Amino acid sequence: MLNDQKIEKFRQIVENKFQIYNSLFMSLPYDKMTNIGMLLPFLYEESKEGYQLGKSPEEIVEDFFQKHTELKTEEQKTELLFKIIQYIERQVVLFDSIEDAAFQQLHSESDSGTVLNLYERASQEHHLNAIRQKMDDFAIKIVFTAHPTQFYPNAVQRIIHDLRDAIINDSVTQIDMLLQQLGKTPFVNKERPTPLDEAMSIIYYLRYVYYQSIGELYKKIKQIFGTSNFTPSPDIIQLGFWPGGDRDGNPFVTADITLKVAEELRISILKDYYGHLKIVSRRLSFLGVSDVLEKLSKQLYASIFQKDAMISAQEIISQLDEAEKILVKQHNGLFRDILDDYRDRVKIFGTHFATLDIRQDSRIHQKVMDDIFSKVSGNSADSKTADEKIDYLLDSDAVLNPDDFEDEMTCETLKSIYNIKTIQENNGERGMHRYIISNSDEVKDVMNVYVMMKLCGYAPENINIDIVPLFETMEGLDRSLEVMQTLYHHTVYQKHLAKRNNKQVIMLGFSDGTKDGGYLKANWQIYTAKEKLTKLSEENGIKVVFFDGRGGPPARGGGKTHDFYASQGNTIANNQIELTIQGQTITSVFGNKDQAKFNFEQLLTAGVENDVFKSVKKDLNEKERSLISELADISYKKYSDLKAHPMFVPYLQEMSTLEYYGRTNIGSRPSKRGAGSELKFEDLRAIPFVGSWSQLKQNVPGFFGFGFALKALKAQGRFDEIIALYKGSDFFKTLVLNSMMSMNKTYFPLTYYMRNNPKFGEFWNILFAEFELSKAMMLELTGYKILMQEEPINRKSIKIREKIVLPLLSIQQYALMKIQKNEGDRETYEKLVMRSLFGNINASRNSA
Repeated sequence: MLNDQKIEKFRQIVENKFQIYNSLFMSLPYDKMTNIGMLLPFLYEESKEGYQLGKSPEEIVEDFFQKHTELKTEEQKTELLFKIIQYIERQVVLFDSIEDAAFQQLHSESDSGTVLNLYERASQEHHLNAIRQKMDDFAIKIVFTAHPTQFYPNAVQRIIHDLRDAIINDSVTQIDMLLQQLGKTPFVNKERPTPLDEAMSIIYYLRYVYYQSIGELYKKIKQIFGTSNFTPSPDIIQLGFWPGGDRDGNPFVTADITLKVAEELRISILKDYYGHLKIVSRRLSFLGVSDVLEKLSKQLYASIFQKDAMISAQEIISQLDEAEKILVKQHNGLFRDILDDYRDRVKIFGTHFATLDIRQDSRIHQKVMDDIFSKVSGNSADSKTADEKIDYLLDSDAVLNPDDFEDEMTCETLKSIYNIKTIQENNGERGMHRYIISNSDEVKDVMNVYVMMKLCGYAPENINIDIVPLFETMEGLDRSLEVMQTLYHHTVYQKHLAKRNNKQVIMLGFSDGTKDGGYLKANWQIYTAKEKLTKLSEENGIKVVFFDGRGGPPARGGGKTHDFYASQGNTIANNQIELTIQGQTITSVFGNKDQAKFNFEQLLTAGVENDVFKSVKKDLNEKERSLISELADISYKKYSDLKAHPMFVPYLQEMSTLEYYGRTNIGSRPSKRGAGSELKFEDLRAIPFVGSWSQLKQNVPGFFGFGFALKALKAQGRFDEIIALYKGSDFFKTLVLNSMMSMNKTYFPLTYYMRNNPKFGEFWNILFAEFELSKAMMLELTGYKILMQEEPINRKSIKIREKIVLPLLSIQQYALMKIQKNEGDRETYEKLVMRSLFGNINASRNSA
């Protein structure tokens, strides 16, 4: 009954509004787009009916032209298709804005997973002191990354922001004007964005969303859980930032760009403080207090515009403390809460806003280290082992000058390390205090960074950096325990850890893990790796923090992330929840103040509940662990066989949009690692890999092998064991439900035409058979009649989005078929493919 009520409410405030406001498009004065609104339903119907009859996208689009238009030439037809794409892109924006505007009405302050709900539950079960104790030593950290799945230019993002507000206020006139603006504003970047452009795009959200949402959430936590003896730490919610510092994610990032991004972060938070202080000063207009605040305002202004007028967070706080003393002593503490709120923001964001991380690949580091060794020792790098080179350089008194090296990467790497000191001086130590090493699977990968810092003149006591290994492949995860065990006992690294308060951050990659090992195996491998690393760290007196590299969809560790963290047992360290949020998910999950606050709350309470409500937390027993392990191994074998299929990479290369990701102006980085022309599986980046499956509406990485594993155990008469596991393990249940989400966004009829393809027909049928099997097995396991049965709002939202983009998918597949057949103007059809990428990505909201 409750589900029925939710669906009805969604129908009223989302679906109905979309129908009403969508009609405004019909009368808007778009260039050459006046008839699109009338033609689009015909293309939708042709697509819907055609796919059920087994027609190909080419047949469907040609039928549409023949039945509903009088267009004859190829140029006329492709021009119409481009206009349809533009129209649908704007429909997606409208639906996004309406759904986002309805967020508050669809969610309550006391919903499960909110801070208020946590308080009420803790009060009933007498756990308030335990909650406060946990909060005192716990934090969540969201790390924003610039992955190329958010293509909206800044101008469009600002229209979306205003459109959402207009819809909340039901201002039809304003909505009409904004839709007109939307129709006239280009959706595509003329040029590929630079890494700095990407950073500025996300800084926009920091300034106009997270400054408010995190500030308000912290105030709420203080009001609900604060007492005369307890004040929650301002560090309980933290932000991280990769654009501009992530050299592995983007080879176009330079040391200079890192400095510029750090400076933009510093200036941006000071601008927020400056604007906020004006609001504070309007209330605190009292004698003495206003003088202090006016002086602070001038200092903030100077620090924004003058490089020699730096101001630290502590200097700001000291002046606010001075203002508070006068306020309390002379003015009865009037409006003290306003001053408190402002000071809390400064404690939360400092002068850094978000912590900028450096990331680079271990293989690049090794080349740099070899270059350094040859320069310092005068010997060939091949003459010594990696450990011998590290020992030699640790004993060396050399201090390196980046400009002495001819190799650009060596020079850039050393410059980045020198920059750390500058950034920490300007933005505070919180501004940059981590160096992440991708593809870590050996001790040398961590020690290389330590050695490079020493060679850049940092004394051991001044290496104020956490060195973070990122284990992401199956091999890396397998070796993680051995690597960390050796590091914990390494004399030099032990001393470094002691300097860092015996805290070790370890990053684990869901994206590349799933690409490498398949959905079920990757999640289980990461789970067990965390357990082993937790035990090892505790035995060595180390506080371990796990940092999860996640993307938007379940295939990249996304989906129901708060459910995932709430399902982790007591065998996994729960000192902090930390995860990456990529471009597209920033806008769809944390894109406005209400959503951001709600989702920050969900993550925070998931972590706190794990420790406090142990009586209801059921850890996996040996039988359950053995069963998940068995399922993971079976699914891994099935997925590995698929990867080894000779058509695997060619299928993606020829039948999907894989090669077009790197040619769009969505993001600044290339779509694959490695400079060779030959496409190799290991060089594929997880985003275009997962995104290409999504564009095909096949979502293979999100389910492949899962159904096969379930079926294998069912054939042994053991399905009751799996049902018991599903009912008894929150962790396994979350994996199943997330995989269901992947399958619910799958639509194989779009590619039915491929099943008879002479080259790829057999491969397509393997994919389809596993989808049908996985869907049937999971429905049987859960007892559901339909996928996502217990999530009516999400299911309804997906259904509407899929309906909006179905014509877009037809156009994309139509263009791909023309390219495959080498028919018509290839350049035009390739542009159609690339343009249709955008709407599909944003409509899915977590497709890559």
